[in-house]
Amino acid sequence: MSEPNEQAHNGHQVVGPAVYVAILFSLLVGTGLTVWASFLELGPWNPIIALAIATTKAMLVVLFFMHVKYSTKLTKLTVFAGIFMFLVLISMTLSDYISRAWGSW
Repeated sequence: MSEPNEQAHNGHQVVGPAVYVAILFSLLVGTGLTVWASFLELGPWNPIIALAIATTKAMLVVLFFMHVKYSTKLTKLTVFAGIFMFLVLISMTLSDYISRAWGSW
């Protein structure tokens, strides 16, 4: 029987089913937290908390279900470049939105 941290013969990391069950449980808890937080009246903190929970859940999916955690450095760099590009585009969009003179026309 192979250990969960051993390398398989083809060079891929072998991950046991217990890891996937733990991640599934974490995602279900995150979903429950999202629903619970939606009923709280936190003012401007509601979207911030919802996005924090969603980001954590997305990170778990990318790291474990997409096997990025056990991938090569090139794959990790590609994922980081995609996230970085997304943040650049969002910041450019927000800078345009904030710099407009609303109501001056």
